[in-house]
Amino acid sequence: MSFTWPWALLALVVIPALLLTAWWLRRRRRRAAVRVASIAVVRQALPARSSWVRRIPVALMLLGIGVLAVGAARPQASVTVPSKSSTIVLALDVSGSMCSTDVKPNRITAAEQQASTFITSLAGGPKVGLVAFAGAAGVLVPPTGDTKSLLDGLKGLTTSRGTAIGQAVMTSLDAISKVDPSVAPTGTDSTAPDMVPAPKPGAFAPDAIVLLTDGANTQGIDPQTAAKFAAERHVRVFTIGFGTTTPSSLVCPGSQLNDGFGGFGGGGFGPGAGGGFDGGGFGGRGNVLQIDEGALKQIAKTTGGTYHRAQNADELKSALASLPSKFSLVKQHVDLAAWFAGIGGLLIAVAVGLSLWFSRVRTPGGIRQTTYGGDRPPP
Repeated sequence: MSFTWPWALLALVVIPALLLTAWWLRRRRRRAAVRVASIAVVRQALPARSSWVRRIPVALMLLGIGVLAVGAARPQASVTVPSKSSTIVLALDVSGSMCSTDVKPNRITAAEQQASTFITSLAGGPKVGLVAFAGAAGVLVPPTGDTKSLLDGLKGLTTSRGTAIGQAVMTSLDAISKVDPSVAPTGTDSTAPDMVPAPKPGAFAPDAIVLLTDGANTQGIDPQTAAKFAAERHVRVFTIGFGTTTPSSLVCPGSQLNDGFGGFGGGGFGPGAGGGFDGGGFGGRGNVLQIDEGALKQIAKTTGGTYHRAQNADELKSALASLPSKFSLVKQHVDLAAWFAGIGGLLIAVAVGLSLWFSRVRTPGGIRQTTYGGDRPPP
């Protein structure tokens, strides 16, 4: 916690000054005390209340004054939030294997739901972009701060043939370069990517790529080559391997099928579906139904990111939720003066109320006491 006006904390000297004054007045009262024949009479006249209860109003009053004094110094709390100047691109695998039902209702639906939660959590922070990839990669929504546009872009994701992980990284880098001039487009490299070492901690750009896939690269640029392009630009790639090691039947409704990247032969997936996978449609490289964890870990290592394994929707939610703490963060100061003023005022009000309650006139048996004027005796 920091203070805008730290000199205002000098107001705290009021508390010891009040205590000293109370002590001095108490000593004066003792010197002027009147002797009585029987102390029992005095005790009977006093309300039956323990000494610590009578000190509650005083303690609350002093505490309220202390809180107000601290509030006068304009306290500020530092909270860590994602930098608004950074850009995060979420690259989602929409290959046919995302129709696997080992994650209910299927992988692509679960990924869409958790990605929506992730994007909502970043609202007001960095710009976020969306990239979808199967046999090719394309930008669904360019990096923006408009959460609604991003959520709309996630609706109706459709699957297609192939898994171009390397191309997804390259497309994400180009999307970032359009909003961050410090990140060069992938087509302007003059340095051979295989000569680029892994970036040192602290040398990263404020931008990052979150790549979610459930398979292995089957076509396009090699993922490790793409990772070196990202490392050259100091852009970290956080990879997520999604799905179990034993994928079940592939079931996607017609709304989640798309022939835009070469098609699935006109069918659908799952028992009784017409069409399905054609072995030649994946370029003969990799196994689209098995996560290439080694490749994903190496991508993360090369770029300075991290790899996460998510076998179900809950693990995917946890993996995505942990990522903002790894992005470029900034500290934001929040003024707490209003809170201190409110709490201090409340404490003082309670102290005054209790003091008045404890000081009310009471007589034994609850009989109201009446004072008669002059020497006239009561009737």
